[in-house]
Amino acid sequence: MQIKEVTGKEIGATVEGFDYATASAEDIEAIKTAVYTKKIVVLKNQHLEPQQFLKLGQAFGRPETYYEPMYKHPEVEEIFVSSNVPKDGKQIGVPKTGKFWHADYQFMPDPFGLTFIYPQVIPEKNRGTYFIDMGKAYEQLPDDLKKEVAGTFSEHSVRKYFKIRPTDVYRPLSEIIDEVDTKTPPVLKPSTFVHPMTGETILYNSEGFTVGMQDEHGRPLENDLLDRLFEATGQLDDDFEHPNIHLQTFEKGDLLVWDNRSLIHRARHTTTPEPVVSFRLTVHDARKLYDEAV
Repeated sequence: MQIKEVTGKEIGATVEGFDYATASAEDIEAIKTAVYTKKIVVLKNQHLEPQQFLKLGQAFGRPETYYEPMYKHPEVEEIFVSSNVPKDGKQIGVPKTGKFWHADYQFMPDPFGLTFIYPQVIPEKNRGTYFIDMGKAYEQLPDDLKKEVAGTFSEHSVRKYFKIRPTDVYRPLSEIIDEVDTKTPPVLKPSTFVHPMTGETILYNSEGFTVGMQDEHGRPLENDLLDRLFEATGQLDDDFEHPNIHLQTFEKGDLLVWDNRSLIHRARHTTTPEPVVSFRLTVHDARKLYDEAV
């Protein structure tokens, strides 16, 4: 197994010669370290059946099964399926997922550390996923904005981008919203935290899931602060030219692993969609998202 950093870029590394079935504990730890430090690692030349993909994820930690059934792979429920390609005349998974900035499970009480994406059907043209390193983005904030963020808490909710399910057809919208708020109530987390693996400070918000901010006493803050953070980090740039934005491309056989603590991401969708299918595993590693204050 050989790990190579992507030259000329702050983000990214590739791994050649990795086989989950024969990998040693040292190999797994080396890849984890590369993920934490280089943010995105691409395992090259992977050709896995769904059950093998799950076993690969299990080598790195504890997979988390997505809570909504319509996203699940029909044979391996831990695999989240994003697809606009029917199979045997049936929709498998959900099309057009992730068309907004977010960290996976940011709206849940216990988000995980690692995301694994295994593309199955790859677009010919507009392939790739956009990323922002929120550790680097925090570093580059003006000092006055850092002071405003210090000690605050951010509220995260799935309500804004919750996808209507087949069972929701003909249901009143108010009833669906009430169910969403009951099943996945908003969660409150520090607006910044220290990454437990690297020690860097992470700004933890996203345009997709962060719906408000509070001061240290629980008093709501004006959304102007949140909007300024979105603007400063690049999340409001619809042209994707902000220097914080990184486009990660991939090819057949690539399996992407990224740091779900420090990266937010956004799927690359276009007005003329191409066939696309990807499998996702989300994995808890050895630590919580951040260490709770004692």
